[in-house]
Amino acid sequence: MEKRGKRQHSSSGSDSAEEERIKDLKERDEFAKRLKKRDEEKVKKVTESASKRSYEEAAKRLKLEAEDRTKILPKLRVQSRRKYLEKRKEDKVIELEADIADDEYLFDESVLTEKEKKEREHKKTILQLAKEHEKARELENVRRYHMPRDLGKGEKGEYIEVDENEKLPHSEQRKWEQEQIKSAFFKFGAKDAKAQDEYELLIDEQIDFIQALQLEGNKEKKQDEEKSEYQKIRMTIEETKKSLPVYPFKNSLIEAIKTYQILIVEGETGSGKTTQIPQYLHEAGFTKDGKKIGCTQPRRVAAMSVAARVAQEMNVKLGNEVGYSIRFEDCTSDRTVIKYMTDGTLHREFLSEPDLASYSVMIIDEAHERTLHTDILFGLVKDITRFRPDLKLLISSATLDAEKFSNFFDEAPIFRIPGRRFPVDIYYTKAPEADYVDASVVSVLQIHATQPLGDILVFLTGQEEIETCVEMLQDRTKRLGKKIRELVILPVYANLPSDMQAKIFEPTPEGARKVVLATNIAETSLTIDNIIYVIDPGFAKQNNFNSKTGMESLMVVPISKASANQRAGRAGRVAPGKCFRLYTAWAYKYELEDNTVPEIQRINLGNAVLTLKALGINDLIHFDFLDPPPYETLVLALEQLYALGALNHHGELTKAGRRMAEFPTDPMLAKMLLASEKYKCSEEIVSIAAMLSVNSSVFYRPKDKIIHADTARKNFFHRHGDHLTLMNVYNQWVGSDHSVQWCYENFIQYRSMKRARDVREQLVGLMERVEIDMVSSISDDANIRKAITAGYFYHIAKFSKGGHYKTVKHNQTVMIHPNSALFEDLPRWVIYHELVFTSKEFMRQVTEIESKWLLEVAPHYYKSNELEDSTNKKMPKTVGKSTGNQ
Repeated sequence: MEKRGKRQHSSSGSDSAEEERIKDLKERDEFAKRLKKRDEEKVKKVTESASKRSYEEAAKRLKLEAEDRTKILPKLRVQSRRKYLEKRKEDKVIELEADIADDEYLFDESVLTEKEKKEREHKKTILQLAKEHEKARELENVRRYHMPRDLGKGEKGEYIEVDENEKLPHSEQRKWEQEQIKSAFFKFGAKDAKAQDEYELLIDEQIDFIQALQLEGNKEKKQDEEKSEYQKIRMTIEETKKSLPVYPFKNSLIEAIKTYQILIVEGETGSGKTTQIPQYLHEAGFTKDGKKIGCTQPRRVAAMSVAARVAQEMNVKLGNEVGYSIRFEDCTSDRTVIKYMTDGTLHREFLSEPDLASYSVMIIDEAHERTLHTDILFGLVKDITRFRPDLKLLISSATLDAEKFSNFFDEAPIFRIPGRRFPVDIYYTKAPEADYVDASVVSVLQIHATQPLGDILVFLTGQEEIETCVEMLQDRTKRLGKKIRELVILPVYANLPSDMQAKIFEPTPEGARKVVLATNIAETSLTIDNIIYVIDPGFAKQNNFNSKTGMESLMVVPISKASANQRAGRAGRVAPGKCFRLYTAWAYKYELEDNTVPEIQRINLGNAVLTLKALGINDLIHFDFLDPPPYETLVLALEQLYALGALNHHGELTKAGRRMAEFPTDPMLAKMLLASEKYKCSEEIVSIAAMLSVNSSVFYRPKDKIIHADTARKNFFHRHGDHLTLMNVYNQWVGSDHSVQWCYENFIQYRSMKRARDVREQLVGLMERVEIDMVSSISDDANIRKAITAGYFYHIAKFSKGGHYKTVKHNQTVMIHPNSALFEDLPRWVIYHELVFTSKEFMRQVTEIESKWLLEVAPHYYKSNELEDSTNKKMPKTVGKSTGNQ
């Protein structure tokens, strides 16, 4: 009887769990429908046709303008009257002065009557009083010391800018530069005589290069070289199109596309694949019946710049026949027939149009880059071509990896576009370079001083290196002064604002030389005109994830041979070029890998798995990957998503998972943002999430002011840890009205803060999108810490007997980073944002928590016996502190 009761109880329990699952799935689908509807309403249509809506908006604007006018006019009248009175006063004083001067010139005092003498004296007195009054007014304007005012309860202190120049655009950059240059100058005597000699010697610091080989150019282009050695006259667009290597193969390419459903197109970067092939397809009639040609790019900058170029070539307005679509911006219309987009955007299009019915041709461009999104797209589009025989698929690649793509796409034929337009001479160093950033600067100055005109492209690994290089080049060119031609220094990296990125495409001033300092974004995605010289230090940043330890590290690693050849190829675009490699020929031959490891095999797949689940792909183990990711990484990602509540026990996406998929972040960060709804602290959590996106570059620590910088940093420390410290920094910056001066005084990087503000704005938009209200709970930091714990309960460490921390699940020995607010306190239980390995394994961004919270936020992941302290007694103060209620 008892057994039957138990069985009935367990079956009713499983029934209720099944009901919960079905209810959750229903809510998820309803949420997805609402999201799609909102998306259609919200997307910024750059080219929207005139309609009733636009007339309504115009009427609304006119009404607002009329209201503003009624408010502003009385104020303007008062201001106008004041200005008039000021002017009248000045005129009257001048008039009085002239009157007295005329009077004295015409009439001597001896001929005047008493009355006239008194009148003249009276005028002089009035003039003197008027001038003295003006002096007194000036004295009043002098800034004086005021006693500091005591702030009452609830009153907020106002931060006032000290320097008016700070309000000018890019002032913070100039200020840092001036500081750097000031510290670099040495003054010798009255006229810097010795320093002058130093300048003469500067360019003598040179690197010995030896030529090893030459990348061949097109043979028929040889006669072009004499005509345009380094100073090529700008061709018309039509001539440029005809001169591209892809042009002679136009007809045979169209025939091949018509014959075969899938085609692998292989050709050098700059051969015209990205810009010309969609135009050829459009001319060949592939856009009839309202169909579109789609072309994906791995990067946003590339999608925008290529679309602009094609619109110019086709002589149409960008957004009409040719458009682009990237995250947060849709520059297309119902007339668009050629559409460029990022591969992430195409992922989102799969959600609304699983068979890509509106496209007749889909081009997956820059396939050799093997980004995570591109690799996932391969599997998705391969599947579509099997049940849509009318869809043509082009896989465009710039390296010799075409055979691999062909085998993956059922032995698809390969169409090769031979040759680059001009030859490139490749030079290597005789010996390895110790400091490649310094070697890059020396090489740039060497080329600038000795080689004919032509722009230089330097490949560096990231923002910090590029900024260091910019400073060094500016410093050294200023020292050389007028002895060298003008050198225009232009950085380009992903975090740079779009208007700054666009400067690299502007023509170089006459008689000057442009040097572009770029990350590997310029390796394939961007084509910059007039690049003749390339400097390649041979390194790039690469993300690596260790599935056993859960550690992710962004490491500077040597590039592959394929990347090195890509970089060299950038020099042979407009004239014969030269590539200077800052490594030896032996290193190229024996130390570099043939191809870069695909991103899918070396990063955390949490976000990718979430995206695929949102697309409705449930069997990930058997998903058709070109290079399957490591099994352990995939299983870890699925486990993690299940623990975070994004997947249910059937492996299906839950409503929480569907909401998390909307955030372009790590799933743990997305979960933290969702948890802020429950703990009513979304305003604070969004600020913390935005600051975490730039956490490594918030504080500035110049070598000559280390003590000041560390003191300034300590002023922001929160007793409970670093997440709340970052929140303090952001809130105080907002309190100072986003002041540059405040950042400068507190040793905080203004650029990073601006980036955090932009990220925060985007996250707030996404929070509203997933139906979370923005509420504040700044007084209750326990709730904020609970919300962080809800997302990052994977990252828990406990202080052990040996005097160091161990991670709870993997029992790995870790340390608190010396920059942390908790470095000296050592609380019993902490949560960390990430593990980084430098000299030791450090926890970055650490916050103190209470162990009982883990049972509240993740009861399915932690058991109470795991969270029991082996030392329940209070620890001595010298070793660490403990919270009494633990």
